[in-house]
Amino acid sequence: MTSTLRSRVRAASAPGLLIRAFPGVLTIGTLVFAGGGDPHRLPYPVILVLAVLVVISNFSLFGLRYGEPLGDATYGLLVFAVAGSLLWFALPQSPLILLPFWVSRAAVRYHRAGPREIAVVVIGVVGASVPLYVTAGSVAGAVGPAFGLVALVLASINRRNRESQLEDLEVSLARKQAAIEEHGRAAALAERARIARDVHDVLAHSLAGLSLSLQGARLMLIRDGASPEAVEQVTRAQGLAVEGLAEARRAVAALREDAVPDVRALGDLVTSYRLESGAAADFEVEGEARELSADVMSTLYRTLQEALANTRKHAPGAPVDVRLRYADDVRLTVEDRPGKRPAQPTPGGYGLLGMKERADLVGGSVEAGPTSEGWRVELRIPV
Repeated sequence: MTSTLRSRVRAASAPGLLIRAFPGVLTIGTLVFAGGGDPHRLPYPVILVLAVLVVISNFSLFGLRYGEPLGDATYGLLVFAVAGSLLWFALPQSPLILLPFWVSRAAVRYHRAGPREIAVVVIGVVGASVPLYVTAGSVAGAVGPAFGLVALVLASINRRNRESQLEDLEVSLARKQAAIEEHGRAAALAERARIARDVHDVLAHSLAGLSLSLQGARLMLIRDGASPEAVEQVTRAQGLAVEGLAEARRAVAALREDAVPDVRALGDLVTSYRLESGAAADFEVEGEARELSADVMSTLYRTLQEALANTRKHAPGAPVDVRLRYADDVRLTVEDRPGKRPAQPTPGGYGLLGMKERADLVGGSVEAGPTSEGWRVELRIPV
């Protein structure tokens, strides 16, 4: 927003093409209409050379922009000031007295004047007043244009400072407006996060507990030989609870608008596995919790997700223990226990390879292999 505003202010303050081309047009027009017959103090070929220098240096100044340093354009101003002043001296009855005025204004109009710009103004003052003194022989007649040129320079400086202040004010207002909008957005996101926490902690946990209770009721009905209709009703109720839990999770994700998982998301994965499989699944956090980067949390989440997916595939219904330990490093351990030692994984699978690649990206490591009762995956990430 700020850069756009600056561009707009600069474009509005830049002189038009007609104003920038005025000295060159004036010089060419003067030579065309004056010709070689009017009184002149310098040889006509010299006047032509001076006119060419004025026109060329005028073209070189077309790139001047408000607020930008003049840089090498100052040399063009110096050439213009000297050539224009001499041209006015050579043709004292022409309107070329405007050339010293124009170049002096240009020297201070766009940027704060430095030594070279001040030199341009001094040359302009001398170039505007001396030819009149030589022509009229009157000090008062020469002082008038000098004062007029100084007044023009001061007015140009004042206008430039005023425009600069207006630009700074508009930029300040734009930044303030952006800060207000950002503050409002942060407040809205904070409120949405609070609602998401409430939905997660109250509704989602309640639905998870309800689903587990209904599952236990269904198993007891089957054990006690209840009617198929009763079992079907409880099964349907459990399905509705699971669907409601999924909807609650989607609502939490939509409210947060955040793709970065947290520790609660790890617990949700374990809870989802327990509800879907009906097997025991525990999630424990050891050590003092700390703030982890988004990349580390994403790696933990994806590793746990892949490990649970492998358990569903290779050891369906197996109990799972998940531990997240904070120490010198962060360690995630996922161990399933189907009750027997599994076979080594067949070559060609990409699950373990994906885990290792994600771990490498955050400077961690993954170890996966069989245990006496099942399979164990351990992710270690230095922090």
